[in-house]
Amino acid sequence: MIDESILLEIIDKARQAGAYYAEARYHSLKGFSTTLLNGRVIGGGRADTTGVSVRVYIDGGQGFASTYRLDREGLEDALQRAVSAARTSASLRRRPLKLAPARVGRARYSVFEKKPLESMSEDDKISMLKEVINSLELEVKGMKIESNILSYGEYREEKVIVNSDGGLIISSVPRIEVFYNLAGKYGALRANRWKELGGSGGLEVLDDLRIGENLRDDIESLYVNLVKASNYTGEKRADVILSPEIVGLSVHESAGHPSEADRVLGREAAQAGLSYRTEMKPGERIGSEAVTIIDDPTIPGSLGFYLYDDEGVPARPRVLIEGGVLKELLHNRETAGIYGVESNASARSLDYRSEPIVRMANTYMAPGDYDFDELVADVRDGVYMRKYMEWNIDDRRWVARYVGLEAYIIRGGELAEPVKNVVLEINTRDYYSSIDAVGKDLVFEAGTCGKGEPGQPLPVWMGGPHVRLRGVVLRGV
Repeated sequence: MIDESILLEIIDKARQAGAYYAEARYHSLKGFSTTLLNGRVIGGGRADTTGVSVRVYIDGGQGFASTYRLDREGLEDALQRAVSAARTSASLRRRPLKLAPARVGRARYSVFEKKPLESMSEDDKISMLKEVINSLELEVKGMKIESNILSYGEYREEKVIVNSDGGLIISSVPRIEVFYNLAGKYGALRANRWKELGGSGGLEVLDDLRIGENLRDDIESLYVNLVKASNYTGEKRADVILSPEIVGLSVHESAGHPSEADRVLGREAAQAGLSYRTEMKPGERIGSEAVTIIDDPTIPGSLGFYLYDDEGVPARPRVLIEGGVLKELLHNRETAGIYGVESNASARSLDYRSEPIVRMANTYMAPGDYDFDELVADVRDGVYMRKYMEWNIDDRRWVARYVGLEAYIIRGGELAEPVKNVVLEINTRDYYSSIDAVGKDLVFEAGTCGKGEPGQPLPVWMGGPHVRLRGVVLRGV
């Protein structure tokens, strides 16, 4: 890591240049990745993305610059570019930028590794992945996995963040991420299944990811879809039980993204769209009392884990919806200043070349009181959607569509025959208002959240329990 004293010197020079706020962030990402196609290595290697960013606010304008050079000359050059950009920005702005006051931290933390990432050789990691593929049954009663991709990535993210408000955060977080894609074929029918797995920690994370178990379960799902299931036909109102996988995706897309304050303000309009929360205020009801949605960076072992954001603000759970009522937005210090509230530590950046912007971490629906069997038993006529194969949502995050990969008819309170291509298309208020029961189970799925221009794909968790929706419209593809 870099010596924080050189970053503190840059902060002092920024003040001398007229900055009312200055921030320097050393940000290092070092790791290893590999990708296998049908058990054969097709790419990968080691990567090192290390550098420093400097951000300053001068006369109501903001300037940001970065450098891979870690010597004093390189950092001073980045500062000069940031100062110049801030002054140019100030001359073009109609309203000066203000930062909300914040209780920034002075702390050092790291995620403990029971098995350090370096404790296994890269060749052994590749061999482990090959063993996983070789253990799979790739042909099941006429259904064949035509191709499979398995990618593995590990990296350690280290940061030293200092700012002119007295913040000093030094952190080290190792992460492991796995991605796979299975292409199934049965006669003329084809279907794909892809999945991400991941968490923070050392190689012990691999035990929790259960890569082989997940792959085998998804091969079985493809078999159910291609061989056993019939097409869902018609259109009717029915009860639906959604799995944690679909619930986690839905809350990320229809509660998390629209709660990003910069998106509500219109900053994301040209890249990723708008937010229905531009017209809706905290305190407005959007769902049933059973629905509470939280974004929490502090969950141990999570893929989106951090204890302080990239502005040095202490992280905490952020309640986006509570009992069906809209609550807080996700804020960094800039958007918090516009809204007249405190930052809730939502500033994250991809790497040293990227500015901190408002981001999610681990977004989930809080669990309730129901066992899965209880949810099913109270459905006379409905569908259980266990896995999805397709989803999309409009740019206001209001109308979403989920298509089932593995789904089952519920008849008389019991699971019955499998169906495929069942579609749930519903607006956000109807979705959350239709939920009458929430399961006890809470399951997280790994994901990569996209945002920003240039893009900043960041690791997150998305989660929830099983939930039951009453009387929603279902139809076939």
